[in-house]
Amino acid sequence: MTVHTTYDSPLGALLLVGEESAGGVTLTRLTVPGRRTAPAAGAGPRRDERAFAAVTRRLDAYFAGRLTRFEVPLAPEGTPFQQRVWRALDDIPYGTTTTYGALAGRLGVPRAEIRALGAAVGANPLLIVRPCHRVIGSDGSMRGYAAGVERKVRLLTHEGALQPMLG
Repeated sequence: MTVHTTYDSPLGALLLVGEESAGGVTLTRLTVPGRRTAPAAGAGPRRDERAFAAVTRRLDAYFAGRLTRFEVPLAPEGTPFQQRVWRALDDIPYGTTTTYGALAGRLGVPRAEIRALGAAVGANPLLIVRPCHRVIGSDGSMRGYAAGVERKVRLLTHEGALQPMLG
């Protein structure tokens, strides 16, 4: 059964959607409400905060600086190519960034298909958990982020990959 809840984070409200079973919930989506590809706030037939207790504890630990890698059951929907790109995001270490080109090189994606790789990164349905925010432009620019570039900068600053802005 599909369940959902919201989580109040330092980035604002996050929408969590998952499939509940006897073993707990498998996360299928973690996004910001209102995102173009986000489900409506009433996603799923039932709102259930308790089903997401393990996920929200990990989010609490992440935002408190005590967790650097999420290990929760995931089942995002996507094409085989998207799935491959999303799994590769898991290998980008906390506190670091990589470029679209470097990610393409690791995956053996030809230069002519870097746009497709960028689109797959942008379609990541599991923000924060699958760290697409750690992928930046080759010139160090903060290329698009589905939850907004400001949130991307905040996440990278939180992880120590960027220095806080003074002023």
